[in-house]
Amino acid sequence: MSDTPEIGAGQEEAANEVMTPAMRLFELQTRHRTLDTKIEELYTYPYQNQILLQRLKKEKLRLKDAIERLKDEMIPDLNA
Repeated sequence: MSDTPEIGAGQEEAANEVMTPAMRLFELQTRHRTLDTKIEELYTYPYQNQILLQRLKKEKLRLKDAIERLKDEMIPDLNA
């Protein structure tokens, strides 16, 4: 039983860890690819769940926008 609090404490420290923009970008790109795989998988079924497909596509677009914003923030403006 004494092992449980130690595991929880380690998870809290990891959750409070500051993510760099590169780490955040990697996480967003990974989630975007995962959604793409799920969407492609749903298209293989003869009866697709259209509502789920629509939600996944919207989330994928939201992630794509977040990725583009983060990339823009990471790349310095050459005209400045």
